[in-house]
Amino acid sequence: MKGRCEPDRALEGSVHTLAIAHYASDGAGVARLNGAAVFVEGGLAGERCQVQIDKAGRSCLWGHVTQIEQPSPCRLTPDCPYFGRCGGCRLRHMDYTEECSYKRARVEEALHRIGGLSLPVSVIHGAAQISRYRNKVQFPVSAGPAIGFYQARTHRVVDVEDCLLQPKEAASLRGAVKQWMLRFQVPSYDERTGTGLIRHVYVRFNRAGQSLCCLMVNGTRVPHGPELVNLLRAADPKLTGVVLGIHQKRNNVILGDAYRTLWGEDVLQDTLCGLILQLAVPSFYQVNPDQTEILYRRALDLAGLTGQETVLDLYCGIGTISLVMAQSAAQVFGVEVVPQAVEDARQNAARNGCSNAQFLCADAGQAAQTLARQGIRPHVVCVDPPRKGLAPDVIQTIAQMAPDRIVYVSCDPATLARDLKHFASLGYQPQIAEAVDLFPRTAHVETVALLSRSRAI
Repeated sequence: MKGRCEPDRALEGSVHTLAIAHYASDGAGVARLNGAAVFVEGGLAGERCQVQIDKAGRSCLWGHVTQIEQPSPCRLTPDCPYFGRCGGCRLRHMDYTEECSYKRARVEEALHRIGGLSLPVSVIHGAAQISRYRNKVQFPVSAGPAIGFYQARTHRVVDVEDCLLQPKEAASLRGAVKQWMLRFQVPSYDERTGTGLIRHVYVRFNRAGQSLCCLMVNGTRVPHGPELVNLLRAADPKLTGVVLGIHQKRNNVILGDAYRTLWGEDVLQDTLCGLILQLAVPSFYQVNPDQTEILYRRALDLAGLTGQETVLDLYCGIGTISLVMAQSAAQVFGVEVVPQAVEDARQNAARNGCSNAQFLCADAGQAAQTLARQGIRPHVVCVDPPRKGLAPDVIQTIAQMAPDRIVYVSCDPATLARDLKHFASLGYQPQIAEAVDLFPRTAHVETVALLSRSRAI
């Protein structure tokens, strides 16, 4: 290799025999060549492979497996014809035991390397069902029409007739939209020019098998709407509603600013942790209900509630964790910045007869400061932030509120580790971290962690 600041382009295209030692955060194998890390697409730990170098960076290389000389006993023949092209699943070439081992190690390594913490990840809660577990699908649409998923690290849509992570009915509804677009020459959206109509096909499912279908469009209406509805209803007899999502901004955001019902209902009811929840199209809701119940039950266990505590739930969404906590707490304050989500949370509380949960529409940091000024001191703070994690001022405000315990639910090990390090500097030591696999066959993993003001639990 050349100096660390100058990529060795001569290596690009060359093939080398390498030993795969472990995994990167995205599930790629990691080997070494002349002292430099090589991220190997398709490589499994313990394998010896022929690897072609695709790209040389300043301090590392990227490549892919061209031949396996010594395969891992954990290697599988991928069962999806789109594997390697679609950017969804990354792990269909490894068995599930290896996948869980990699994910547990991924969280633990992030806590050690980024957070500087010696905290072990004691367990990963694997999934009983690793196929067709998702209750939501978002198909991008492009010229053709191609309706499927983006190729990894691109915005090129791979036309996917069926996805093994989604219910079979998702493929049927996708096919109905494609048939309608072809029959009536309905144009797909072109993100380069901002022209065209159909941007995404979005489908929600509940545990009863019912579905809600929404088309995200660059406009306010669609042609031949009755024909579209008829095709969708024929594709899935359990369809409960067809919604139009209005999205006329030139950006990569999926959801729209307004919604209009074409037929049926514009919401879907589901059950989770004994609660009845109402879901609109934009409502945040975890995509794997069986594993979500495990995640939320572990969050509740770690909160250590006795029925006497006040709980503050930040980033509460439609109130799922808040309502789970309310079953065992004296009172719960849920905070969410999205007005529709707050209204959904309040309705969900009423629907479930929960009178000890209040929901505030505010930024997490501002709400925490407001409650502190009102003299409300939570015994437990629960946070479930987006992938970017917590802002430093939110961490500071939580620490100033001096809760006994903090329960952190995370969808990104790196930002979790960063935030736990910040909390530790403010006197909140991490006690327990457990991984929960909500996303089998992908590189994503959830974590639930407990922090307290003392080292004793």
